[in-house]
Amino acid sequence: MIEELVPDQLWSRVQPLLPARPPRRSRYPGRLPVDDRAALAGIVFVLKTGITWRELPHEVAGCSGVTCWRRLRDWSEAGVFNAVHELLLDQLRALDRLDLNTVVVDGSHVRALKGGRRRAPRPSIGLAPAPNTM
Repeated sequence: MIEELVPDQLWSRVQPLLPARPPRRSRYPGRLPVDDRAALAGIVFVLKTGITWRELPHEVAGCSGVTCWRRLRDWSEAGVFNAVHELLLDQLRALDRLDLNTVVVDGSHVRALKGGRRRAPRPSIGLAPAPNTM
């Protein structure tokens, strides 16, 4: 299953971009870390199917969804996915397979610098003096 989700060609491009792991302690080393390719397969599976991290079956990647989520967080902070995205775009450009005539921009990732149309001011619903009913 891992080879289906992360083919050898993709893995050969992603693996050099992953940050090096810190060395294990000699005393009380803890559990062996999960293989990076298995964690990437779990990430791809969750993103592809839309399931939650906790629903990730152990049989798919051989690790838990929480482990995959932690790797996604760590790799995102290290800039791995931005580097992978740039690498794949460069390869598509080199092959003349990148067509920018059809592009989708997600508004959650693009800042609206000039804003949009402003709505009319809303009336305040805060505390205000009320007429005495006595």
